[in-house]
Amino acid sequence: MGMGRGYALGRWPLVGRGFQLQVFDELLRDPASKGFFIFGPAGVGKSRLGEECLKRAQESGRRVGRATATVASASVPLGAVAHLLPAGVDLRDPVSGFSAVTRIMSRSASRSSPMVVFIDDLHLLDATSAVLLRQLMDTDAIFLIASVRSGEPPSTAVAALTGGDAVHDVDLAPLDRPEVETLLERVLGGPVGSNTVSQLFTVSGGNVLYLRELVMGMTADGSLDSDGELWETAPGRVSGTRRLRDLIIRRRLSAAPPASRRVLDLLALCEPLSMARLAREVSPHTLHRLEEQGLIVVSRDGRRTAVRLAHPLYGEVLRDDMTAVRHRETLLGHIAALNDSGARRREDAIHLATYQLAATGTADPALLVQAASLATHTRQYACALSLLRAVPEERHDLQVRLLLGKTLYEAGEFEEAEAVLAEADALARGEQEVLAVVSQRVQNLSWGLGTTYRNLLDVIAEARRRLVSPPAHHVLAVAEAAGSFAVGELERSLALLEPLPLERGDRPDVMTWLVAVTTRSINLAFLGRGEEAVDWARRAVAVGAAVDAEAYSLTTHEAAQQSVLVLALAESGDLVQARSVGRRAHEAIAQGLVSVEHKLLAFHLGRVAWLAGHPAQARRWYAEVVRASRPHTAVLLPMALAGLAAAAAVQGDVEAAEAALAEHGRLACAVRFPEEYLGEAWLHAARGELSRARAVLAAAAQDARSRGHVAFESILLTDIVRLGGAGEVAERLAEIGEASGGRFHRARARLAAAWSTQSPDLLLSASEEMEAIGADLLAAEAAGTAAAILKRTGHSRRSQAAAVRAQALSARCEEARTPALTTGRTTAELTTREREIALLASAGISSKDIAAKLSISARTVDNHLRHVYMKLGITTRRELSARLYD
Repeated sequence: MGMGRGYALGRWPLVGRGFQLQVFDELLRDPASKGFFIFGPAGVGKSRLGEECLKRAQESGRRVGRATATVASASVPLGAVAHLLPAGVDLRDPVSGFSAVTRIMSRSASRSSPMVVFIDDLHLLDATSAVLLRQLMDTDAIFLIASVRSGEPPSTAVAALTGGDAVHDVDLAPLDRPEVETLLERVLGGPVGSNTVSQLFTVSGGNVLYLRELVMGMTADGSLDSDGELWETAPGRVSGTRRLRDLIIRRRLSAAPPASRRVLDLLALCEPLSMARLAREVSPHTLHRLEEQGLIVVSRDGRRTAVRLAHPLYGEVLRDDMTAVRHRETLLGHIAALNDSGARRREDAIHLATYQLAATGTADPALLVQAASLATHTRQYACALSLLRAVPEERHDLQVRLLLGKTLYEAGEFEEAEAVLAEADALARGEQEVLAVVSQRVQNLSWGLGTTYRNLLDVIAEARRRLVSPPAHHVLAVAEAAGSFAVGELERSLALLEPLPLERGDRPDVMTWLVAVTTRSINLAFLGRGEEAVDWARRAVAVGAAVDAEAYSLTTHEAAQQSVLVLALAESGDLVQARSVGRRAHEAIAQGLVSVEHKLLAFHLGRVAWLAGHPAQARRWYAEVVRASRPHTAVLLPMALAGLAAAAAVQGDVEAAEAALAEHGRLACAVRFPEEYLGEAWLHAARGELSRARAVLAAAAQDARSRGHVAFESILLTDIVRLGGAGEVAERLAEIGEASGGRFHRARARLAAAWSTQSPDLLLSASEEMEAIGADLLAAEAAGTAAAILKRTGHSRRSQAAAVRAQALSARCEEARTPALTTGRTTAELTTREREIALLASAGISSKDIAAKLSISARTVDNHLRHVYMKLGITTRRELSARLYD
């Protein structure tokens, strides 16, 4: 918190302005250039860019000067630039005075290095100053930098100074989303959650000034804070500083015509609105004035013309300034207008219900249910929850309870969701009603509460006793399969789906088919059949994209289908495509939506980054899932914490890894997936305890094998290879590669064989194969180990080539620090035990403590260290650490 708040008070770094600075540097070196003009709207960063240009000019040896034009100085000739002029010049006669100034300043500047002057807010400069500056530019006495606000009335100064080919101008646009993300991370000193980035980008519009004031205000009031891993905003609206709201926003709004206040209030509460609707409130001339002043924007929305406020912060300020009476009257008037127009648009039901609640505190129950149903279908879960909570208790029939259960599940209120769904189950009578409730209940029990497999089977069995038709039993089989996967019963889950008619997308119904096919794809991926998994996942994505949003059941979502495709692509050995698909899907999700499916997609993006060997990206995605899943989301939270611990450990951040594992250990989990042991293993590795790390991995791999989790087993065994145990697992990895036939599994088998035989040729071949898959860290480790072996055996030229390859690959791996990567270049000649002791000793652990960790004597430890020192040509532990980690 302190880092973010303190930095926000200072000068913000320039982000996204590299091109403009490059242009300025080239102009400054060009003797024919006379000026650099920066155009853009208020707050976009013109002054900041101008100051950076002036700083660069000064660092290059130029004399510099700075002036700011203001409304007050505009009324005084030369008022803004007087301090830049030579002393003693008589300016009462402008002709002779200007000539004297030009002559003096020209003499003091050589032709190749005129004085560089920055005029901020040039559009406010008085005409006299403009004439003088033009003369100085034309005589090469000065090079002029100027900021000019776009959208201002025509200015004599701007017209006088911007003419001619020797003056270059740039239009400074607001930052785009990636630039906002980069700026936030540099200012706050750490990763920022994707939803927070999207929210701040949307609210600020990419305007640097607005963004700065928002961050300052939100860090000050605690609505933007960090949990040690990720900066996130608290739920609710964003806030800003008083300066932003009072001096900037309210000042702009005060320029609006008095007659337009009703329109602005209406837009603040109900935007977007049609032009036809607003024409009932004010004249076209008033709307034209508002558009000219930059307070509203007009665009086409289908077949109607839509009007919005020009900036989200305008709405925030307008709503704050609105009295309760005006708020109520404005909403009631708009409700009447909607009813008069027939409220024919699909979203009008949601608008009518929410406006009625906001205005009066009540609304028609039937309207509330209709609006909540629409909000659920469009994934507006927060809105749906508020609408459903407003429905009177006596009107809570089966439909209301089912909608409420789904919405509570998406909101992470799993225990309340189970209570509501249990009530709905008691009310369900017909076959479709029972199926709808049971499907949602199984989802909540397995993915939300993490129930035991026995409890899940009891719920399914009870539903089977109530239903008799084969189609109904097919639906129950799909529900059981989805739940079985979530509790770790992968082979059972796949077996339940085998008898079902899944080749077509309409049996027993398209929504159940989507759940069945995505579940099948997930199982195939984790059971080592990645290529088959990709085929089924692509079918699900294609069918899901063609389904009308309102036809969606309560148990599926397009983000879930995309996340399954990401998983399948990763397990098939196409990490690059998996990352691309996942990022596109994540960007398409509505801002602020944090459903279970959204978190699942973020988790798989973290897993792909981990498999690729990009620990910083993996850590960020896992941290986002962790924060969104607290206090407890079964399956996702423990796996994300374990992934976070592993990524932090690979970065060398032992403290963060320990904290994540400590939180993981406090969770009450009915099921633990074998891959979760990666966090514990890599924490041991980060401490230099390679034997313990390999032992943890070996036990987890055996557990995965006993449960048929081939993908987990393959990953765990590969990490044993990387930590010095290739000879112990190469045979089993070869069996997996042959049995599965999957690209990634075969590549892992060849990597293990290369490492176990210490063949540099095979290691380099494995490195190339891993790079093609997208597993950069594995590729770097293999190439580095090959380089060390080649160097030891006297093949210097090939060793250098391999080392260059390893360095290029490791540069993609975000400063990962694994034993294979840090010791591959220097200690391939060490035995496994010597390497382990060397890593522990380099961490500052005494020989006695190393002996206790490894269950050997301290004398044996010292003997091994002497051998290490001799092989590496060093004499102290300090040199050992430098040699290993340089």
